[in-house]
Amino acid sequence: MTSDDERLARAALTRAVEPGDTHAGRWLREYGAPGFLERLRDPAGAQEGALFPGTGEKRVDGWRRRAAAVEPRRDLETAEAHGGRLVVPGDAEWPRQLDDLGDARPVGLWIRGPADLRAWALRSVAVVGARACTPYGAHMATTLASGLAEQGWVVVSGAAFGVDGAAHRGALAAQGATVAVLACGVDVPYPRGHAGLIGRIAEQGLVIGELPPGSHPTPSRFILRNRVIAALTRGTVVVEAEYRSGSLVTARSAARLGRHTMGVPGAVTSGLSAGVHELLRGEATLVTDAAEVIELVGDMGQLAPARRGPVLPRDLLGPDAARVLEAMPAGRPAPVSTIGDRAGSSTDDTLARLYELHSLGFVERQGDDWRLTNTATEGANVRRGGT
Repeated sequence: MTSDDERLARAALTRAVEPGDTHAGRWLREYGAPGFLERLRDPAGAQEGALFPGTGEKRVDGWRRRAAAVEPRRDLETAEAHGGRLVVPGDAEWPRQLDDLGDARPVGLWIRGPADLRAWALRSVAVVGARACTPYGAHMATTLASGLAEQGWVVVSGAAFGVDGAAHRGALAAQGATVAVLACGVDVPYPRGHAGLIGRIAEQGLVIGELPPGSHPTPSRFILRNRVIAALTRGTVVVEAEYRSGSLVTARSAARLGRHTMGVPGAVTSGLSAGVHELLRGEATLVTDAAEVIELVGDMGQLAPARRGPVLPRDLLGPDAARVLEAMPAGRPAPVSTIGDRAGSSTDDTLARLYELHSLGFVERQGDDWRLTNTATEGANVRRGGT
């Protein structure tokens, strides 16, 4: 059970230090949250300058200035007013897979939504991709997310325009579970155009972030947010991404953490698929639907169905009959001897195979000759010649 002092200290530190700051993570591990915050607020320590050896003075000064101004109780009250809460390491709801981030682990997570984050994260998949996606990318993200949701998987994404938004909508449309990981406060809908979508996610799923209420996003915070998406889930699927896409950062973070990395292929002429194809040339796995994703991230034995083309009636023929059928001239009848010569079989064997093919509807007799039938053959399992 987390103490009030621990929770208050971590609430203060979410405002005092930037997400993913490994220097802060080191001292948080060394001193604990209350001890780290106390040292930041200690004037004597600031004068001595020896409390954080190996960490630059400018960085420490920034921590101290922000720590002096924070009001963690107010942040907690603001979050509660928006239906939110702060989950920190040691809470029952804390997803332990985030601990894989080491010193870059979040100080805490601000959360809006009724679900239990730890329970949901156990069966979760990230679906990420380009903001300026193509209709194909939006369709694939929606289809993948709805398929995963229908199979009881939680879809995690970043609530951005493009692939992220399509993934969230796909999960919601399937009455499934979805989590939006924001690079700002959970009470700040960003992008503004997704205010309605983020509101729906907060009602039906979870909206989470490392930053306290009222915080706004910055480019660096988007990049750092991606490590949380990667660590939280069992695997990351990239639908569309250019070479410099932030989605590739998520995928590579997932690979470093030992999570599955997957990509949906696109047209080789599309720059929006170039980054995905680069991943697929490495260690990422090609996937085309939810079943193939679940085969990788799911339990043993959850295999995707075998993929093959339709089975045609002639595929079921034995080798001898198939060879005779291939020897039949197109568009004209031929005698048995000619067919046998072309098939490389004796006259008797050829005639036996022709009667077999006749019973299956492939050929017909015309006087002493044989020809291919002009009508389409039925399935090979249709009974012929009686009941």
